Amino acid sequence: MADAPSRLHAQQLALTRHLRDPQAAPAPDGVEDRRMAIYRDLVFNNVESLLAGTFPVLKQVLGDADWRALVRDFLRVHRAQTPLFPELGRELLRFLDARDDQAPTLPPFAGELAHYEWVELALQISDAPLPDVDPRGDLLEGVPVVSPLAWPLAYAWPVHRIGPDHLPQVPPVEPTLLLVRRGPDGEVRFSQLSPLAFRLLQRLDESPGLSGRAQLEALAIEAGHADVAAFVEQGRALLEQMRGVGVVLV
Repeated sequence: MADAPSRLHAQQLALTRHLRDPQAAPAPDGVEDRRMAIYRDLVFNNVESLLAGTFPVLKQVLGDADWRALVRDFLRVHRAQTPLFPELGRELLRFLDARDDQAPTLPPFAGELAHYEWVELALQISDAPLPDVDPRGDLLEGVPVVSPLAWPLAYAWPVHRIGPDHLPQVPPVEPTLLLVRRGPDGEVRFSQLSPLAFRLLQRLDESPGLSGRAQLEALAIEAGHADVAAFVEQGRALLEQMRGVGVVLV
């Protein structure tokens, strides 16, 4: 009886190895294959279903065979950093980032498309607290703060347009700049950003202690704008617009 815990541990390891990679890892001794098949299907189908719900476009783009091969590869190779089901999508992103070029061969935009699809769930379940600021503060003399529920994103590929009927082979010259935000109603919304608006949001994150006026004056110099005062006024209107939809807090 003294070796019972070690034998149990060895059986558990054999079981999990087999469920992850049935082709390479034999099932534990003494278990009928018909019963083992039930567990194999449960594990794979549950993981596949959870991932398909987070990455529906990626699944469509790959097609059923390559999608299932990718999920199988994920189960076989990846070692998750969390047991939480809502984090499974993030685990697939980590897997794609570390994945070698192997079958199935993925489209060049697969990683960015997966990130774009994951962002919606990530923002839906985010519990980031809103900072305590004056929502009626002065946007120029005060220090504008970007809401933790508003994320500016930059992609090399036009991820918001990719689908089975649009599969680009080379990225466009200009990056795709997007804003994803969660509104007070809990809905997650995507919109495109101009390069100027994207850079302003970047600056607010990079230099959080500067006033709105200082941010816009520095941005005017970056952009090579001759009339700094006019640029600041236009920027104030942009900040007002961002505050109106909850992207910028003051």
